[in-house]
Amino acid sequence: MDNNSTNVSKDLYAIIMDRKANPVDGSYTNYLFDKGIEKIGKKVGEEAIEAIIAASKGDKQGTIEELADLYYHTMVMMVQMGITLEEVEEELKKR
Repeated sequence: MDNNSTNVSKDLYAIIMDRKANPVDGSYTNYLFDKGIEKIGKKVGEEAIEAIIAASKGDKQGTIEELADLYYHTMVMMVQMGITLEEVEEELKKR
């Protein structure tokens, strides 16, 4: 992962953390936090399925878009669960 990718991940994570700490009216992220982990989990699953479908169709751009959605929703789940980027990175290093 290059520095730009790392920065994008850290920036997105920071934005999601800020939304949790400082809710904004009309924010989709705050909507997810308000609905709780079950809703967030359903969105993660939904986006994973949509990414699989797009990939199965050979739709590269659609797969990229769905993976971006999956990445975002996964980070919302991480923030909701109190999981840091570093914890996930450490787990990946073990593998």
